[in-house]
Amino acid sequence: MTSTTPASPDHRTTVPLDERVTGALVGAAVGDALGGPVEGYSAEQILERHGGRVHGVVGPWSGDAWRTARPLAPYHKGDGHVTDDTLMTHALVRVYGTVRDHLDAYAVAEHLVPDLITNPRWIPELEAEALPLQRIFLAEKWLVARIHYGHVDPREAGTGNIVNCGAAMYMAPVGLVNAANPAAAYAEALDVAGAHQSSYGREAAGVFAAAVAAACEPGATPDSVVAACLALAKDGTRAAIGAVCDVAARHSDFESALAPLRAAVAPYDTVGPDYRAPSLGARRPSRLHAIEELPVALGMLLVSGGDFRHAVLGAVNYGRDCDSIATMAGALAGALGSPVPEDWAKTVAEASRLDLWAPAATLTEVAREVFERDVNGRRAHEEAFAAIGGAGCSG
Repeated sequence: MTSTTPASPDHRTTVPLDERVTGALVGAAVGDALGGPVEGYSAEQILERHGGRVHGVVGPWSGDAWRTARPLAPYHKGDGHVTDDTLMTHALVRVYGTVRDHLDAYAVAEHLVPDLITNPRWIPELEAEALPLQRIFLAEKWLVARIHYGHVDPREAGTGNIVNCGAAMYMAPVGLVNAANPAAAYAEALDVAGAHQSSYGREAAGVFAAAVAAACEPGATPDSVVAACLALAKDGTRAAIGAVCDVAARHSDFESALAPLRAAVAPYDTVGPDYRAPSLGARRPSRLHAIEELPVALGMLLVSGGDFRHAVLGAVNYGRDCDSIATMAGALAGALGSPVPEDWAKTVAEASRLDLWAPAATLTEVAREVFERDVNGRRAHEEAFAAIGGAGCSG
């Protein structure tokens, strides 16, 4: 396949914050839209259906019958429409825009949940204005059932939910607000995701946020992003990332990597070989397992050398939950500074009737405000600690 030249190390060092935030959020939306129409199918099925690999925006799997064709009806997946990954990402950006500070599980309860159930918005896959609650998946509806109706402590509300990538898929904003500080992004995302997920689903949310933060560091590379993830990840998530990325390092083209990456992640993935017929042990809490999406997204980032087009197309053609894989791969490549193809971004924005750039402008402002507040807080702590004899004290 043909790919554009990855961003050079010099370029990556000089990419400013606003461009990284824009690249990550626009890149995530584009990846989501490209992956949507082939979500749930295998790499082999995608190849057969499209007479080759997918290389850009394509139409629905079932063509004009999308309104009634099972198993996806009534969603118009394809033609540049974003899915719930982007809807949830933009919802979290709106929460940051309101709170204008670090978030926690209570911010999810106080702001994100009400946004899902009270504010109608244009839903591209429904081609109608509706409450986001009417589009999001069961694992996201859990937020509303547990917090709004069940009055569960938001920090524990994720317990009992389907363990999947539902929380991880929209955690890029947490990484961007904590740009260049992976450990802080990890901690904040774990708190936020506690309202939504438990076990390796919650862990993946923390690690993905950390990956996005690491991608914003000056001179960051796919290797440095993976290293940051491995330094923070725990249990099966860490093992799955290590296994997949070890395999990915042997490939420089997504075509040759598709089957090996699936084989590498399979021992950690609970869903099993048939994505539409999950095993009886699927999506249950475990310290031994991991979601499939994050390790594969990191693997494609390595295979592509950080090039946006190559990473996203690899994720899309991998199949299975490829809209979420491409969302993550797109966010990471965009945060590294690899340009998002303008024609893809324009097509997705127009087809989805969404301003893909406004959320990035909002989040950039919030990130700068939060950083300034953090610096002032650290300085106040330093002064207080010194005043009680902590600084420079030998005991």
